[in-house]
Amino acid sequence: MTNNEFIELARTKVVEYNNDNPLVKKLKKKDVFVVWYAKTLQNHKALLGTTVEDDNRYFEATYNGDKDELYLDVYYKKDNQCYKM
Repeated sequence: MTNNEFIELARTKVVEYNNDNPLVKKLKKKDVFVVWYAKTLQNHKALLGTTVEDDNRYFEATYNGDKDELYLDVYYKKDNQCYKM
């Protein structure tokens, strides 16, 4: 799998995951962006976000090249603390 194929697959899976929930705003692939991406050997990983205002989620997509499997983890922002130094 190429880098671009993985990123497009990850964005598609985020849209599918989101749009399976009838209580949230529907997404299109253009609403999903990549924050960080890395590839090691046959494995890929990306952190993704959405352009939806007040969407406190981020998504971690991991492709296991040995097993030809994609994993999607969803995280919710719980808190944000500022510490003055």
